[in-house]
Amino acid sequence: MTIVIKVENLSKEYRLGQISGGTLREDFSRWWARRLGKPDPYLKIGEEDHGNRQGEHIWALRDISFNVEQGKVLGIIGRNGAGKSTLLKILSRITAPSSGQIKVMGRVASLLEVGTGFHPELTGRENIYLNGAILGMAQKEIEHKFDEIVEFSEVPQFIDTPVKRYSSGMYVRLAFAVAAHLEPEILVVDEVLAVGDAEFQRKCLGKMSDVARSGRTVLFVSHNMSAILRLTEETIVLDKGKLMLSAETPRAVDFYMSSGFAQEGERRWLEDEIPTSAAPFRPLALRICDAQGRVIETARSTEPLTIEFTYRLDSPITGLRVGLYLQTSRGEVVFTTFDTDEVSKFETHRLRQNGRYVSRCEIPADFLNEGRYVLGVNASSYRVRRYFQEEQALTFSVDATGAPGSHWPEPRQGPVRPRLNWKISPAAEQPAYGEPLIERTHSGGRTADGD
Repeated sequence: MTIVIKVENLSKEYRLGQISGGTLREDFSRWWARRLGKPDPYLKIGEEDHGNRQGEHIWALRDISFNVEQGKVLGIIGRNGAGKSTLLKILSRITAPSSGQIKVMGRVASLLEVGTGFHPELTGRENIYLNGAILGMAQKEIEHKFDEIVEFSEVPQFIDTPVKRYSSGMYVRLAFAVAAHLEPEILVVDEVLAVGDAEFQRKCLGKMSDVARSGRTVLFVSHNMSAILRLTEETIVLDKGKLMLSAETPRAVDFYMSSGFAQEGERRWLEDEIPTSAAPFRPLALRICDAQGRVIETARSTEPLTIEFTYRLDSPITGLRVGLYLQTSRGEVVFTTFDTDEVSKFETHRLRQNGRYVSRCEIPADFLNEGRYVLGVNASSYRVRRYFQEEQALTFSVDATGAPGSHWPEPRQGPVRPRLNWKISPAAEQPAYGEPLIERTHSGGRTADGD
C-alpha cells in the first residue's frame, strides 16, 4: 500500500519561559549574542539572564519514527504530556519540528480544537461558512454540504441566531458538524469526542466510523480506549516524547493499560506533573486501600476496598466536586461518582477553604468482577471550570476467589459480579398459554368446580 505519512527521527524542543523580545531586530541581536557566548544586550541591570539558565529546555518529542499507509486508521495514545498533541500539530503544519523529517502526501484537515474560528457575533449560518473556509473548504463545497451540516448539528431552528446565544452543547454540535464534513485525504483528530453529552459522543463516534470506512487516512488521539479499539487498526504508544510501541490496536492498548504508565495501587503527583491550569487545585496522591487501610495492588472482590484521593487547595474554591472514573482495562466505563453527589454533602462542602483534603469512596464487597481496572480522577466546579483531570491515574486488579459462582470453572462476563439474593421454591402448576385459569381449593379433596 502507498505510504501517505512518513515520520523519520522527529524531535521537538521547547524552551520554557522564552518570550519574544518585541522586535525582529531585538530577537536577532539576542540570538547573535547567544551564538557568541555574550550576555543579553537588552538585559536590564538587576535582572537575571533567564535565557542562559540550565533546565529551560524540554523535549516534547524525541526521535519518533513511524509510517502510515493510505486508508489506515492510526490510534495515538499516552498519558498527559506524552507528546500526542505536539505530534499532531507538527503533522498539521501548525508548528515546525526541531529536527527530523515528515513527508505527507495529500490534503490534511485537523480537528485539534472544536470551534476554533467561530465568531460569537456571527450567526450559525455565517459561522459555517467562516469556519469551513478556515478548515480549507471551498465555498461551493460548503454550499453543497450546508443542509447536511445543519441536520447533523441538530440546531436548524437557531441557524440564523448569533452563536453567542447558543448553549455550550449547541456550540459544540455545530462546530463538530462543520469539521466532520470535510473530505480530506488525511484527517487528524485530537480528543474531540471528549466534549458534549453521551448521545452526542455516540453520534460523533458514528461519524468517525463513517470516515474510517470511506478509505481516508485518519490519525486519532483519545483517552477513550473503547473508541480507540473500535475505530483504529494500529496504534502507537507515546510516553514522555518517546515512541514506546507501534502495534495492532488490541496489543497496544493492553501494553498501555498494563504498563507502568498508569500507576499501580498508589499514584503520587510530582510538581512538574501538575499543569499550571489546575491552580489552585493540587493533586497529591491517589490510593487503593483494603479494609485495614493498607495500600494494595490487588483487591479481593469479596471484601470492600477504599479509594483515597488526597489534594491541596492553595485558595478557596466554591462548588468543587472531586470525582472518580472506573474503567476496565479495555476502556469500558464501570461507573462515575463524585464526592458531592449527595445534596447534603454538596451543601455542607459548598465552599472549601484552602488546605489539605482527602476524599474517600468505598466500593462494597461482592461488586467488581475479576480483572484489571483503571481509575481516573477529576476535580471541577460543574459548568464553571475543570481544574484537573487524569483518566488513567492508576491501575489495580481484582481477585474473584470466593466470589458468587466461583465454584464453576467458567469465566463470568462483565465488569461487575454482584452477590444477588436468589430464592428457589416450588411453584404451582400453571395452565398452558390460552387455557382458562380455574381456581382450586384443597378442602375435602374437592375442587371449586365441584369435581
